[in-house]
This record gives sequence, structure tokens and C-alpha cells, in this order.
Amino acid sequence: MSPLTHFSFAALTAIACTVLPCSSFAVDVAELPAVTKAMQEAIDHHEIAGAVTLVASPDRIVHLSAVGQADVAANISLRTDALFWIASMTKPVTAAAIMILQDEGKLSINDPVAKYIPELGALKTADGKPGNLTLKHLLTHTSGMAEAANDRALAAKTLADLIPAFIQPLKFEPGTKWEYCQSAINTLGRIVEVVSGQSLPEFFQQRLFNPLGMKDTSFYPDAAQVARLAKSYKLVDGKLELAQLNPLFDPAREHYPAANGGLFSTARDYVRFCQMLLNKGSLDGKRYLSADAVAQMSTIQTGEIVTGFTPGCAWGLGCSLVRKPQGVTAMLSPGTFGHGGAYGTQAWIDPVTQRVYLLMVQRANFPNSDASEVRRAFQAAAAASL
Repeated sequence: MSPLTHFSFAALTAIACTVLPCSSFAVDVAELPAVTKAMQEAIDHHEIAGAVTLVASPDRIVHLSAVGQADVAANISLRTDALFWIASMTKPVTAAAIMILQDEGKLSINDPVAKYIPELGALKTADGKPGNLTLKHLLTHTSGMAEAANDRALAAKTLADLIPAFIQPLKFEPGTKWEYCQSAINTLGRIVEVVSGQSLPEFFQQRLFNPLGMKDTSFYPDAAQVARLAKSYKLVDGKLELAQLNPLFDPAREHYPAANGGLFSTARDYVRFCQMLLNKGSLDGKRYLSADAVAQMSTIQTGEIVTGFTPGCAWGLGCSLVRKPQGVTAMLSPGTFGHGGAYGTQAWIDPVTQRVYLLMVQRANFPNSDASEVRRAFQAAAAASL
């Protein structure tokens, strides 16, 4: 008889967790068949080439599976350690960096932007009203800032290089409307650099990625990581064709660390960040954010202003919030918060059911990636299975 026969599964789990985080142990044994089936159906309907799906509780992973292909032409199966461009799922990480600095008393989200980037103090609306931008305006997409022209963005090598491109008339008086704004989030990234004295990649690495064990999350994946990058596809006449990454984020070219959407990550990595937020700022005995900081990120900061990207949602700090579950969010609780990415990646934290829902796909031309049928099918199957 094997010596392992004398141990219960719970005992083995306890032993494993003394060496590895519980979530690292659980991922190799957990799968919800209904979720895997739903993703296979999406592949069969040519919506995606493959998907990595993950569902977690505050302290463990309850589902992880990879279905489909990372490279269709080469017939390479997708693996759970595949790397993805997570695009705007970078935004909550940038917001968390700002909140770390607020926790330390180094800034306040109510501070004027000009305190840290004086040249933006001159921003005015088209009719000449002073902008009086605050960090909170940037975090909630209520700044009215204009975007950088594509040629100027491509030429920028640092976030500091990018700032002059934002000196344009504001589209509206800050705080009066919601309009998704990439320049606002990149400005926040530059503020992190100014206040901390570190580059944004250095700050993320030192304060979040290294201590959280996020070894595959980076603005600049190395060659070994790029080898695990899932290919991107677009749907054309009912068939999937290769799609290219936006050159602003392409690992093959020099570019600034895009606080708005430049990170690459894996499901196992990004869930660590999500579990930290689900646990109100701490994970595995280490505190990253105060509970108050997470509460600010995950509660409505936009009042009754109508916001995107799905009906019934509002905005916190760097995160979208489910105000009234409906449609693609019908299976989520009010107060669920998170963010999606341009190529279909999704990460949502439900504080009522204590679940994280994480979807990793690389599909370029969803009409609205936050409202995709793939997202709905994943969340519905996962919620019904738990």
C-alpha cells in the first residue's frame, strides 16, 4: 500500500499549502466541466481559438482549464500557463498603485493633477473654463481629457514623453460626464513615477508583482514568455484569421509602459491580484492595500452619471462596477467590480459570493468585448456550477 493512502485529501492539501500557496496547489486538480463545455462551444462556433478560464474563492482556485489552441496554424494546444495581452485589465493595477501611494500619505485622489504634472494645470474646456483636474477625475474617466494622436503615441518611449500630447482642450467640464479615457490612465501612471521616484514597471514589480508571486506579468515579456503568448485572432466572414497586436503594446518594439493597457499576464498570475482585492487588500498574510482603499476602488464614484460599457454599470476607481445586474452581468451580484480588455479578457470580483471570474482569450474584433457572448457563457456556467 502506498504511504499516501493513509492521508485524506484535506490532509494532503494542508501539507501542500505549507510549501505552496493554496491556490497554486488547487489549480492542478480543479475544473468545472460546464465551464469547459461552454468554452468548447464558443470555439466550435468560431468565436475564439481558445480560452483559459479560472474561478477562485478568497484562498484557492476552484476551477482552471485551457481549451482550444494557442496557435491554430501550428496546431499548438492552449495551456493554462499561456500568456495573454490583458490590455485594459492593466487599469485596475494602475489604480491600485495610486491607492498604495495614498495609503502611504504621499498623495490623495482629491489632489489636483497639476500638483504632480504642472503642465496639465493649464488645461481648459473648449469654452475657456479651467479644468481643475483631480486624480479622481482621471480614475473615474470623468476628466474630459483628449487622447494623444497615434503618431505621437508611437514616438513616445516613456510616459513623460507622452504627457505633452495630452495638452489639448478638454472635451467637457471634468466631473460632468463619463467618457472612457486612455490619456487619463497614462497620466496616472506618470504620477506614480513622479511620486515614487521609480519607473512604473519598477513600482509594479516591487510593490505588487514580486510579493504577489506574479512572475509572468510584465509590460515587457522576455523571449521565453513571448513563446507562451497566445496568438490573436479576428472573426472575418465567420472564420478566425490572425490579428496583430497594437504596435503601442507589441513586445517586439520599444515602447512606453502603457498604464492604460500594456500588461501581459497569465490566469494564474492575475488571479493573485484579484484575490488580493477580494480579500480587501491582503493575501497570504501580507497587506498591499488598506481595506478603505479597496472600498474606494470598488464602490460607485460616478454618482448617477451614465457610464459604459454594459447596461446597469457604474464606475469606481480604475474599475467598472455592476450597479444593476442584467444581460451579460445577470449572474453577478450588485457591487461586483473588475475590468475587461480589448481582446476579450475579463476579470470580475463578486464580493457577495466571494468569487473571482477570470477569462483569458485573444479575439481582436468583438463588437464590445465586455458584452461578448463568450463572457456571458463563461460566467453563467461558472455561477451555475458553484
